[in-house]
Amino acid sequence: MRHLVRPAQYVALCFYIVFLGFPLLWLISASLKSSGELNSLSVSLVPQDIEWGNYSAALERQGLVRSAWNSTVVALVSTALVLLIALPGAYVLARLKGLVRGMGVGWILVSQVFPVILIILPLFLILRTIGLTDSLVGLTLVHTTYTLPFALWMLQGYVSSIPIELEEAGSMDGASRLTVLRTIVFPLLMPGVVATAMFSFVSSWNEFFFALVLLQSPENYTLPITLKMFIGGEGKVALGPLAAGAVLAAIPSIVFFSIMQKRLTGGLLSGAVKG
Repeated sequence: MRHLVRPAQYVALCFYIVFLGFPLLWLISASLKSSGELNSLSVSLVPQDIEWGNYSAALERQGLVRSAWNSTVVALVSTALVLLIALPGAYVLARLKGLVRGMGVGWILVSQVFPVILIILPLFLILRTIGLTDSLVGLTLVHTTYTLPFALWMLQGYVSSIPIELEEAGSMDGASRLTVLRTIVFPLLMPGVVATAMFSFVSSWNEFFFALVLLQSPENYTLPITLKMFIGGEGKVALGPLAAGAVLAAIPSIVFFSIMQKRLTGGLLSGAVKG
């Protein structure tokens, strides 16, 4: 029976890949179909006639390129801010004991309880007071604030998994605290940093509700808001251009994940060497 285990694992993996990739394949197929075929009752993964005009319509009609740039800027800046704040905060949260740690963990857990609909009005009023409504700067700050608690929770788990004896050994060898953190802790923490960056980026990239409430000017729209514009006022959906826009919108995040995946592998190998 043992010789059947490995083939069964490969078969299960293939089914899993198909299960995850089928929605993307269906989306690409829909982006290449004509409106008549999309509105017909026939269901087929392969388009009868390839309609490349859906992509040109998506790029021309709703300012998709500008919205993609806005989403990229907001996602990258908010991810950088989250990491900049979460790294030292997670280290302190993981290493300190007692009341400070309990208060920090309590704040993280409480912040995840409230639904977005309850905090959007206070956020809107605060941003209006400081003049940051309908602004990518304000949206970036909101994304940073909303993502930070969970990023702290993720990173403090990675920090806690690093034995404190490694830091003590570095200190005994005469290294300063900053040197210990830079040469020992940070390389071992790199997989956690990459995972947190991926989570923060995709959270900001896909966020819709905050952008819907805070942004009013079309030149400030992010991708989720722009894709919503393919739905007409009477509920009529331009399915072909919408699917094409969704495919194009997925490309930057796929590129980002590909780059970060290499960093994740490098971080794992670096951590193994340092350990």
